[in-house]
Amino acid sequence: MADEAKRLYDQMKSLENAGAYAAELELVPHKLATYLCKHTSLFLMSLGSGNGCDSQFLFSDDILGDYDERIPRHAKAYRNFLQEYKRLQQERIAAFREYADDVKNGRFPEARNLVAMDEPEFKEAVASIEGSAR
Repeated sequence: MADEAKRLYDQMKSLENAGAYAAELELVPHKLATYLCKHTSLFLMSLGSGNGCDSQFLFSDDILGDYDERIPRHAKAYRNFLQEYKRLQQERIAAFREYADDVKNGRFPEARNLVAMDEPEFKEAVASIEGSAR
C-alpha cells in the first residue's frame, strides 16, 4: 500500500508541475486523500475518498438510485429512481398499446381530434384541385 501511495503522490506532483489545476481522487483511502490534499496546490475532488479533499461529488445515478445492480459502496442513494423509471416505462407501454387499440378499433381519431371543413369550402377546394389538373 505504501508503494501505491507514493506512486499516487508522485503522479499528483507530476500533474501539479505540468500546470494542472485539479484532479480527482477515486476510492483513495480517506486518511491518504486528506494527507494528499494538504500537500498539493491541486484542487482535489473526492469520489469515494472522503471529505478531506477540496470537494466531493457523486454521479446523479448514485444520488438518484438509478441502478439495477447494487449501489457502489462509496455512494449513497437518496431516492429510488430505478423503480420509478420502471413504473413509467410500464405506463408508456400501456399508453402506446391503448393508442394502437383505439386506432385499430376506430375509436381514434374522434371528431374532436380532427380539423373540420364545411361542405361548401370542401367542394370549392375539390373544384380548384380538379380544375388545375386538366
